[in-house]
Amino acid sequence: MLAMEYRGPKRVRAVQKPMPEIKHPQDAIVRVLRTCICGSDLHLYNGNVPDTRVGSTFGHEFIGEVVEIGSEVTKLKTGDRVIVPFNIACGECHFCRQGMFGNCHESNTEATAVGGIFGYSHTAGGYDGGQAEYARVPYANVGPTIIPEGMDLDDAVLLTDVVPTGYQAAEMAGIQPNDTVVVFGAGPVGIMAARCAWLFGAGRVIIIDKQDYRLEFARNYSYCEAYNFEEIGDPVVFIKKITDWMGADVVIDAVGAEAAGSAMQTITGRKLLLQAGSATAVHWAINSVKKGGVVSIVGVYGPTDNLIPIGNVLNKGLTIRANQASVKRLLPRLIEHIQNGTLNPKGLITHRIPLAEVADGYRMFSAKLDNCIKPVMIP
Repeated sequence: MLAMEYRGPKRVRAVQKPMPEIKHPQDAIVRVLRTCICGSDLHLYNGNVPDTRVGSTFGHEFIGEVVEIGSEVTKLKTGDRVIVPFNIACGECHFCRQGMFGNCHESNTEATAVGGIFGYSHTAGGYDGGQAEYARVPYANVGPTIIPEGMDLDDAVLLTDVVPTGYQAAEMAGIQPNDTVVVFGAGPVGIMAARCAWLFGAGRVIIIDKQDYRLEFARNYSYCEAYNFEEIGDPVVFIKKITDWMGADVVIDAVGAEAAGSAMQTITGRKLLLQAGSATAVHWAINSVKKGGVVSIVGVYGPTDNLIPIGNVLNKGLTIRANQASVKRLLPRLIEHIQNGTLNPKGLITHRIPLAEVADGYRMFSAKLDNCIKPVMIP
């Protein structure tokens, strides 16, 4: 089968790889119908995530048609078209029973923090991902959800990560009526988080980035204010100034490990790898939220450590909430939002790329060429 293969930092290609096989009675094999390049895939692509091994296939955002099932799979049949959450979850452990499918205690033998994730290095279990013609799906009675009849496949593929992660970013923030919400990062997740903030009653939504084309897209898609941090001076001072010097009620970090804006953070976190990525967005979030406010983090950082102003968290009395999105828990509500027209995920998609051109897709998305917001690959 044709599949993406990682060959080292900034080097990926499409190659022929062996077909996936059933390894456990609860496995399923799916023929991939849509798969995406995610902003967090760029952390792998750029070499910022430990134990990203040559030969790996990335891709934690994919949907597919079931072509084979293990002997213990009872909730799927061949021919079903399914949404495959990026979380790999057993459904039975202490955390899965609480709906924390991103924190499954059984699916990742390589770490004690995060659960298994498709195509996201051996720190997330070493599973091959869905940027391929076929993929193996473990725990097939738990994660895969049948795509509702009539749902556009482009909407469905964004339910694997982007929509749930953006929605949970707003949910974790505990937004109250008329709150001012600031989102750092105008990538697909940040744009979705800004859009979803309105669903929780926000009175004002502001997004901060440095790419003008992304900011313009965010204004139109998320109906929010949008500012270029290279044009407003210190973003922390700017946010305080436009909030009567109080700070935002809620700040969401939707950037993660490759944030720009601080030379020190860039050098230590992205160049020398002395910390788990550049924590610039976390600094800005902590320092620009009001006293007693909430910082919600969905931007991806690697394992090990980051330099953050924990003293300010204490002295300001902040609440910090962060997690990988529990996709399975959120799917029923998000499917309803799509069916009634409240959310339009496919509106984020700007590029459709054949799987054979995966190297060009990564280069375009990483370099922010051609006004790319969200690329979808079609095997």
